[in-house]
Amino acid sequence: MRDLPGARERRVATGGIELCVVELGDPERPTIVLVHGYPDSKEVWTRVAARLAGEWHVVLYDVRGHGGSTAPKPLRGGFTLEKLTDDFLAVADAVSPDRPVHVVGHDWGSVQSWEFATVRRTEGRIASFTSMSGPSLDHFGHWIKRRVNRPTPRRVGQLLGQGAKSWYVYMLHTPALPELAWRGPLGKRWPGILERLEKVPPGDYPTPSLPNDAAHGAWLYRDNVRSRLRRPRTDAYAHVPVQLITPTGDVFLSEQLYDDLESWVPQLTRRSLPAKHWVPRTRPDQLASWVGEFATAVESARTTGAPVESRAHGPYAEWFGGRLVLVTGAAGGIGRATALAFAEAGARVVAVDRDAEGAERTAESARVAGAPEAWAEAVDVSDEQAMEKLAARVADEYGVVDVLVNNAGIGLSGPFLETTPEDWRNVLDVNLWGVIHGCRLFGRQMAERGQGGHIVNTASAAAFQPSRALPAYSTSKAAVLMLSECLRAELAEKSIGVSAICPGIVNTGITSTARFVGTDAAEEQRLRARAGKLYGARNYPPEKVAEAVLRAVVRNQAVVPVTPESHAARFLSRVGPGVLRGIARLKPPL
Repeated sequence: MRDLPGARERRVATGGIELCVVELGDPERPTIVLVHGYPDSKEVWTRVAARLAGEWHVVLYDVRGHGGSTAPKPLRGGFTLEKLTDDFLAVADAVSPDRPVHVVGHDWGSVQSWEFATVRRTEGRIASFTSMSGPSLDHFGHWIKRRVNRPTPRRVGQLLGQGAKSWYVYMLHTPALPELAWRGPLGKRWPGILERLEKVPPGDYPTPSLPNDAAHGAWLYRDNVRSRLRRPRTDAYAHVPVQLITPTGDVFLSEQLYDDLESWVPQLTRRSLPAKHWVPRTRPDQLASWVGEFATAVESARTTGAPVESRAHGPYAEWFGGRLVLVTGAAGGIGRATALAFAEAGARVVAVDRDAEGAERTAESARVAGAPEAWAEAVDVSDEQAMEKLAARVADEYGVVDVLVNNAGIGLSGPFLETTPEDWRNVLDVNLWGVIHGCRLFGRQMAERGQGGHIVNTASAAAFQPSRALPAYSTSKAAVLMLSECLRAELAEKSIGVSAICPGIVNTGITSTARFVGTDAAEEQRLRARAGKLYGARNYPPEKVAEAVLRAVVRNQAVVPVTPESHAARFLSRVGPGVLRGIARLKPPL
């Protein structure tokens, strides 16, 4: 395995076959066992294993009939969940005889690992289970029965939806056809299919054994699916803590399959990932982080006797727990509220602002709110060299950012003819160039990592609402909106989402620092005070904008008006732009 330097291979005998087992890392450390799915071999895990091996004893093995493991004879009846459980126990006894192992399964590796985590004879041999893209057949059987016995439009829709996604299961039950396809044209084209449809990068996967692996693996379905779905176990309760990682773009499995999972799993941690099915190849950094974090929490709980708990809470905890989020303009207002919202969801937060003390206060509050880690960085986003140094430092010390929020901005009000070139440079340097610097530097890091991400740019309702009072500010925000739309089109092929957030009047401190051109100091101070009263009377909290930011990332929304006046301006810009032009001629109330 050329992608895993230092890998040690051994053979483990069980039930008349031999399993090919590979180990990485220090055997004295707790063990993580990675179980592959269909039509894979252990090599599907190499990118995740390499990232875990520094802190854990990592074990990969080829399921019977796959890769370097031998196949049972005859094949029929040789792949039952009972025999797969025998294989797992043989591997666990060989690699970690004295303490339980942490199991991680993908696809059919997860299906069989649900068996490991729920049958009596494995109690004490498993410390935790991380599942992705593979439900328990017993839970699935009960899920189907509940919807058949008590149909509603929603439940019938769920059944039909999952039935359509399971087309391949029916095909694999046909005699001989799957074997002919895999050993013929499908086996040859499979790597290209994965690269094109799933964006799986090239490497040591798939291996040349793929045609035989896939042909043998068809018996996983034939030996288990129909029998378990007809007669699912009623005692399939997990006896270990379970982490469920759900790729939201999985074309084979509906998210609704896991709606009732809490009734089967006493200690359940949910994670959601905007990705397709083959996440061990496309999102290894995030998987390794979540697997390591969960195993660490379980090891700590086993030592103290406490349940496995997370400080993250709220509806977005499963999306952002452990992910790295950087927010500019984070010392106050929308930026601070956004940083704290991500912190409450369990994200690691980098709070950036030219106000060093304000950024540090936000970082401290983020740690209290639930962020496992939070850091403050004092940077002027309009300074290109400072931003380049920040991007390099963040990547070196904290990792590649998963979510970037370009929020820093300044206000500028006054007639165009009174706005000096220096005024224009100041507002564009922060409001536009600050966003450009962030997108260019951190967006490039996301793209080069090749594991997706999301960029949020704070625009404004002023982006689509002309105003005689805000020509420079509106121009800067309109440019941010168009930049976001262009980036969204370009970065989609890199699985990087881009959202433009467009708030209206929000009760923040921006009015206290806004410039009012064409006035003396006394008049500017009076206008700031009046603007502050207007924003205070409106009293739309920045926390609502922060919630819209998190929702935009989860839903991958393009343009997000936030306040009622922003929604109205967005609507009129599409259906009645002349109305907005007429409003723009009116003198502002300030």
